[in-house]
Amino acid sequence: MKGTERIMLGHGSGGLLMHELLEDEIVAALGRGSIQPDDAAVLPLDGGEVVFTTDSFVVDPIFFPGGDIGSLSVCGTVNDLAVMGAKPLYLSVALILEEGLPIEDLRRVLRSMRRTADEAGVRIVTGDTKVVPHGSADKLFVTTTGIGLRLKGLAPSSSRIRPGDALIASGSLGEHGLAVMLRREGVEFGAEIVSDVASVFPIVESLKPFGDAIHAIRDPTRGGIASTLNEFASASGCTIEIDEQAIPLRDDVRGACEIFGFDPLHVASEGKLVLAVAPGNATEVLCTLRSVPLGSNASIIGTVTDRRTPRVILRTAVGGRRILEMLAGEQLPRIC
Repeated sequence: MKGTERIMLGHGSGGLLMHELLEDEIVAALGRGSIQPDDAAVLPLDGGEVVFTTDSFVVDPIFFPGGDIGSLSVCGTVNDLAVMGAKPLYLSVALILEEGLPIEDLRRVLRSMRRTADEAGVRIVTGDTKVVPHGSADKLFVTTTGIGLRLKGLAPSSSRIRPGDALIASGSLGEHGLAVMLRREGVEFGAEIVSDVASVFPIVESLKPFGDAIHAIRDPTRGGIASTLNEFASASGCTIEIDEQAIPLRDDVRGACEIFGFDPLHVASEGKLVLAVAPGNATEVLCTLRSVPLGSNASIIGTVTDRRTPRVILRTAVGGRRILEMLAGEQLPRIC
């Protein structure tokens, strides 16, 4: 691992440091041949494909505008299954509770978790609970594992991205990261920015008729869309070009980022998708996305150009071009 022998917050950012940690330490130690590079593993079973994923949630604060650690943990796990083309079915939930946590806070999180699971059509079927001394954790940490079945005909994977593919964002970006940060810091910014945390499976299900034309799907969480696109470029070996003016951003998100010095392309979303789609199907896919409530302001944001260099190029609003890098450090810690 380059440059450090201790774990830093930046190693959890979803950006460059996290990818170095994963590749140089975790994947190298556990076995490159067995760990799949996408958000979930696809496992053959009785002629079908089971999709399997696990995730942990340490968001601070545990309650934020538009959601909480309970709804976030369910949606985050459901979405990791959905972006692999799977219908989410079952979840496990493990809780680490800090001594002194108000029971009413726990009840509120559990009610949210149950409600979100019911809305997403998944069942919480097993779990575990541990309590640690005060100061050994921060209120409440959640670890979830999800199992789903892949929809027939859908097989998205970042390795399937090809030159000519259209890149589509399913909606406005950056709302989750800013909602958490503003609540954490106690900052008021005009109208309240609300997290976009939601299950994206309804969007993915609407794409089933396009089958093999859906080459890749990813939700731009930690590290934002910049990290997601760089992951696409690295996995496919392709150059990606993005039009800055086509990227859907709400005015309040853009304004807050300007005030606080954030690049909105590095800010997390929790209910949005980035898709790579065969060029002949892009317009029809866009229309389909816009017919689904969560995709109503979907936009084609760029294209995959060639296989010369795996990188992301941003065509700026003023007509220039620059390399869009992964997040290098930790812009917004503990947002998921």
